[in-house]
Amino acid sequence: MADAIAKFFEALDERGYEPLLHRGTGTLRFDLGHDGRTETWFVAVDKGNVSVSHRKGTADCVLRTDRALFARIAAGRANAMAAVLRGLIAIEGDIELLMLFQRLFPGPSGRRTPVPAAGAGKGRA
Repeated sequence: MADAIAKFFEALDERGYEPLLHRGTGTLRFDLGHDGRTETWFVAVDKGNVSVSHRKGTADCVLRTDRALFARIAAGRANAMAAVLRGLIAIEGDIELLMLFQRLFPGPSGRRTPVPAAGAGKGRA
């Protein structure tokens, strides 16, 4: 049975197009450490079209963290942005791309919780 990390990335790859990423273009690499080894997931985004691999090339944004923490994030049991603020996740490169991507992480209920677009709701009485 696949773990939460594999399920998360495999489901993303199977969708092929992710509407929450329609404004994004770039590459992200997730380096997940465990027992002195690094598991790599590489995500390419082109205006919502997504592909996932284990490529170890350069990326626009690189996220480095412990595999166990990322498993909790992928399962909706931990918050990625809170982990960044606590210094548990190191980020290099295009932080805006990661901010867009983080919308895909499940919320506490295990469901994705889309973040409203900037300016949504403005001008309402």
